[in-house]
Amino acid sequence: MCFLAYALWQWPSRAGLGHCPRTILTEFARIRTADIVLPLAHMSKRGLRIRCVVRPERAQTILLERLGLRVPQHLKAPPRRQM
Repeated sequence: MCFLAYALWQWPSRAGLGHCPRTILTEFARIRTADIVLPLAHMSKRGLRIRCVVRPERAQTILLERLGLRVPQHLKAPPRRQM
């Protein structure tokens, strides 16, 4: 846990953003995902689920670029539960 705290303290500083890990975590928390479900057939209970990342706002995009990060457009869907 100490290593994570140290990394979050140093990372923004090395990117020229000062010592503001709380601000960075707050901005990261605002990046959202959305599940899009498309029906496969008429009256079917099954659907095609696509998990997408909502495009970050301009300020978030700049922050991510300064930190050398890239947000993926699509995420892997969680594994289906076996019943």
